[in-house]
Amino acid sequence: MPAPQTDLSVFPITRKWPARHPDRLQLYSLPTPNGVKVSIALEETGLPYEPHKVAFDQNDQTTPEFLSLNPNNKIPAILDPHGPGGKPLALFESGAILVYLAGKTGQLMPQETAARFETLQWVMFQMGGIGPMFGQLGFFHKFAGKDYEDKRPRDRYVAESKRLLGVLERHLKGLEWVMGDDYSIADIAIFPWVRNLVGFYGAGELVGFSEFPEVQRVLDAFVARPAVQRGLNIPPR
Repeated sequence: MPAPQTDLSVFPITRKWPARHPDRLQLYSLPTPNGVKVSIALEETGLPYEPHKVAFDQNDQTTPEFLSLNPNNKIPAILDPHGPGGKPLALFESGAILVYLAGKTGQLMPQETAARFETLQWVMFQMGGIGPMFGQLGFFHKFAGKDYEDKRPRDRYVAESKRLLGVLERHLKGLEWVMGDDYSIADIAIFPWVRNLVGFYGAGELVGFSEFPEVQRVLDAFVARPAVQRGLNIPPR
């Protein structure tokens, strides 16, 4: 028997972004480094989902409807009509969503306990280090911060970004992916940010990216994946 239809209309966010396919996981996002983590994971796992664009230029992220799902007004966020116990689950924070999707599908995460926690440590490495530091570097190199005469803030984030790339470079030697032979949510968490640093932010020369050939190698392999190529453009801008 088919699963019963879930009524998502009880969630205020669906008033602004109606669910055309309420039986599918609803994704509220934008193709930023954090946003594409989830769209890539969804493409990799094959879970049916419906994407909705949260337009920053229209301040969608500060509307009451979006805040009802994520009070921290950041993308991405999801609403899964088939959550634990068959009940809908609303979830925000890209790292938490990656862990949830891996658990839900049994994919992108080692089953063995120690390896699972090692995967989580690299997800946390991205959440606590790479994301915030690369993001600050982007602000001071590409956006409004580039006009500051005092370059000490920029240089601080350059130094810390280089240090983090060095940690990743040393770890990746002899490995195909962050967790060895198996592609995982650790790769999906980390490499959209590496791509953004050297691409959109244009900071490759600033951080000496040529000094990190292992990181470049795995970045190239990551971007070559068909699911990654699809996920990088969801939702379309």
